[in-house]
Amino acid sequence: MKRLVLAALLAAAVPAVAQDYAAPAVPGLRDRVAAQDRLLRDRLDTVVPAMMRKHGVQMWILVAREYNEDPVVKAMLPATWPNARRRMILVFHDRGGAAGVERFAVARYPVGDLFDTRWDPATQPDQWQRLGDLVRERNPKSIAVNISEDFGLADGLTVSQHKQLLAALGPLGTRVVSHDGLALGFLETRTPADMAVYGAIMRASHAMIPEGLSEKVIVPGVTTTQDVVWWYRERLADARLDAWCQPSVTLQRPSVAHLDPGKQTLPEDPVIMPGDLLHVDFCAGFLGLKTDTQMLAYVLKPGETAAPAGLVAGMADANRVQDAVLAEFRTGRTGNEVLAAARKRAIAAGLKPIIYTHAIGTHGHGAGPWIGAWEDQSGVKGMGLYPVNPDTAWSIELAALRKVPEWGGQEVRFPLEVDGFYDGTKFRWIDGRQTKLLLVPRGER
Repeated sequence: MKRLVLAALLAAAVPAVAQDYAAPAVPGLRDRVAAQDRLLRDRLDTVVPAMMRKHGVQMWILVAREYNEDPVVKAMLPATWPNARRRMILVFHDRGGAAGVERFAVARYPVGDLFDTRWDPATQPDQWQRLGDLVRERNPKSIAVNISEDFGLADGLTVSQHKQLLAALGPLGTRVVSHDGLALGFLETRTPADMAVYGAIMRASHAMIPEGLSEKVIVPGVTTTQDVVWWYRERLADARLDAWCQPSVTLQRPSVAHLDPGKQTLPEDPVIMPGDLLHVDFCAGFLGLKTDTQMLAYVLKPGETAAPAGLVAGMADANRVQDAVLAEFRTGRTGNEVLAAARKRAIAAGLKPIIYTHAIGTHGHGAGPWIGAWEDQSGVKGMGLYPVNPDTAWSIELAALRKVPEWGGQEVRFPLEVDGFYDGTKFRWIDGRQTKLLLVPRGER
């Protein structure tokens, strides 16, 4: 019932966000906090037990200090908590069978109503001693902690806290293991309730980006790229969406004759002109979930009603690279394996791909495998070896290179980024994808 209420709340709110930024009909902060905590409780109830049993871990201990939080701990905090308080220790213990996974906090302050509190400083002033006693009572065979050489999101236990944890556990410290799978699995796995929210954020983003690339915002010959960037920031603030990264607006245009093709130097904040190819990279978050989107637009010249055929073909090439990536998604395949297979498929089709796809979720560049890096298409050490898993959300980020005859044969980059969901068998776009260049009219306000 709570999932249905949340989905209805968002579905009702988003169209108003997209159509009227001055008076956004989004949920108030109190309702948003309650909705975000419901999403988190659902994930604590379902995802954590599933990950612990998948990886055969009986206990998971997370330790964080105020302003130096483990990324996983930060993702488990109530929505009213921007940071941990003092030292906060979270414990998950799989009691086996139907008894399920208990979760509790060894912390001075109650962690909302999401974790039971198992420490009374008046009775036992030593927080570490209390943790050690609780662990010894349960006598787990394995104790996972967040230490990782390859994944920053799974490397949240600091050296000092690790040292004190081992001292508190005594002989049980020999059962402590580093485990990427729990941290990454919790962060990357999406629930049905999460995906209801994702649909709402993407609909808002897909309405906001084109408006910024329209005559409402852009007057060719007057408006600069940074003017558009800050228009987006203002609109995100108006809509009460989180700008987890600074939007960017860049452009490409035919090279000047005295410069080498493709090597044209543009000012830091160029004025947008007719004939430019515009690119927007746009980040929005809501209820603790992040999106990452890129779109392309062409600024019409006087007398034009469409983009040059070469640019239209380049846009189609980028869509075909997307298709190649999705065709190679397989549960259990590593990011590097998907990258190699997708590149082979795209190149065989006559395309020039650059693939740098990543997961999204609690973080914009989320937990999960890297499928390429823009600067290196040979595969990614460490993070490229992690497998694709079911029930994960993705930013299919990539580019196609194509020579454009109308630009003197200049090679142009066509970057796109579209968010989707992989259920383990099929991939779907969360809110469709761009298949045609947006067109910015030539004219004045």
